[in-house]
Amino acid sequence: MTRSRPFRQVDVFTDEALLGNPVAVVLDPEDVPTDRMQSFTEWTNLSEATFVGPPSHPDADYAVRIFCPGRELPFAGHPTLGSAHAWLESGGVPKGPEIVQECGAGLVRIRRDGDVLSFAAPALQRSGPLSDGELAAAVRFLGISPDDVVAHSWCDNGPGWRGLLLRSAQLVLDVVPDPAALDGMDVGVVGLHGPGAGTDVEIRTFFPGTNGLTEDPVTGSFNAAVGQWLIAAGHLPDRYVAAQGTAIGRRGRIRIERSGDDVWVGGSCVTVLEGRALL
Repeated sequence: MTRSRPFRQVDVFTDEALLGNPVAVVLDPEDVPTDRMQSFTEWTNLSEATFVGPPSHPDADYAVRIFCPGRELPFAGHPTLGSAHAWLESGGVPKGPEIVQECGAGLVRIRRDGDVLSFAAPALQRSGPLSDGELAAAVRFLGISPDDVVAHSWCDNGPGWRGLLLRSAQLVLDVVPDPAALDGMDVGVVGLHGPGAGTDVEIRTFFPGTNGLTEDPVTGSFNAAVGQWLIAAGHLPDRYVAAQGTAIGRRGRIRIERSGDDVWVGGSCVTVLEGRALL
């Protein structure tokens, strides 16, 4: 039965509304069928929508289901932070010093530092270099030379990102991908900024959307995997700030920190819309 449910639309990885990556968050989704959740996600025209309800795991504070156009995801980064932000704003109180989210990928820990929320990056489901064929396909899609690639790796923590470290941040910004060559791949590119740039790396991510090629404004899952990959490989320090969305008029800022065995992925969140959803 259709009923009114609390709803927030949250801009993630920004401290200024309209410059990050928005996510639709429905609270109290009891009795909403899965196909209705998927239909609502498609209707929002956003990259993801989430549905936050009571957990089944005794250690979790809430459970979330994450949908993108065409499918449900076990985990995604900016929906995780946006959902935590909406849950806290709606009166949620964590059981312990950290927020614990239950999702398809298991339990995800989230910490608060002032207005910054950070999640502990989940373990990679697949890592290691791309095959020659995968690398050739990604290079062809990006319209770059193989010599432009410094390193490459699977960055799969739910979304199956193929990650390429390019020669520079400027090369990342200059990429003009060929939609016809995407061939179902999720591709992310990284480039290091020089001194004085204000941020340490530039990120862009591309994936198949409902209307062809989509460039994501800010991507928590890919940034999480990049932190795990490039810090361990010595390309990046234990703490850095990534920029994403520059090429499409956004100003996402992602704060990455390795602490012990964890890589934390954080940013600010801003609620832009608040109301009720009839579902």
